[in-house]
Amino acid sequence: MKIGKAVIAAAGRGTRFLPVTKSLPKEMLPLLNKPIIQYAVEEAAACGAELVVMVTAPDKSTLEDYFDRVFELESTLEGKGETGQAAELRRLSEMANICYIHQQEPLGLGHAVLTAGGLLGNEPFILILPDDILIPRGKTLESMMQVHQRYGGCVLTVQEVAEEEVSRYGIIEAEPVDGQIFRVKSVVEKPRPGEAPSRLAIMGRYILTPEILPALAETPPGRGGEIQLTDAFPLLLRHQPVYACRLEGRRYDAGTVPGWLETNIALALADPKLGPRLQEYLDGLLQHAR
Repeated sequence: MKIGKAVIAAAGRGTRFLPVTKSLPKEMLPLLNKPIIQYAVEEAAACGAELVVMVTAPDKSTLEDYFDRVFELESTLEGKGETGQAAELRRLSEMANICYIHQQEPLGLGHAVLTAGGLLGNEPFILILPDDILIPRGKTLESMMQVHQRYGGCVLTVQEVAEEEVSRYGIIEAEPVDGQIFRVKSVVEKPRPGEAPSRLAIMGRYILTPEILPALAETPPGRGGEIQLTDAFPLLLRHQPVYACRLEGRRYDAGTVPGWLETNIALALADPKLGPRLQEYLDGLLQHAR
């Protein structure tokens, strides 16, 4: 069964990147020559999503402008013979139908999903957190969709993290089903080290069924007055199964300054044009440091 809709949560304030995020949305920070948000839209479109619902904040019109066509620029590029660049700009507006809805207050990921709920209908949808860059790109969502088609229910992607890092994530308690697939028994949001049911942390990709919306509507605000998506899973688990599959590949956190730098370096090293030059530069730095 094809999943035709994706939600991208892009309403965060980006305080870890201040002062640059005072005027520039965090999602517009570049990873090589593309902003973070473009990677999320490309991933959704590659998995067959025809409608992308982007949940943003009222002061993030830059995100909307980025995916609009700029006919004057396209015409200028074509006039210079730079038809490839003109075609790439057109592609931005043609990848998927994108609609935007504002989360008026930063009240948590669960609240962001509820904000998008009226546009989702009674069908499963993909949820993407754009800070999480998963490499190889698209492979994780493809595997998650296969799990959803086989077992039904919601599907999370998880990765084992160090004990000292469990307090940064939603952590699942689960039992193995088949290879790298688990059936989720419970979810704990940011547990203290030593109190976590496992070290399997939820990363920023979800396949959610429409039943998540009434579960979120019944979920009271938690820490900081926010409605957390993970807090809705106990209600959901009463009515349907939730599965998790282990992340294939590597996840980079572009939502922190060190992670953003690491992501840029990893993408550049993998690029056939940029990689050799960057590798030579890094090797030179290491020799200088010795």
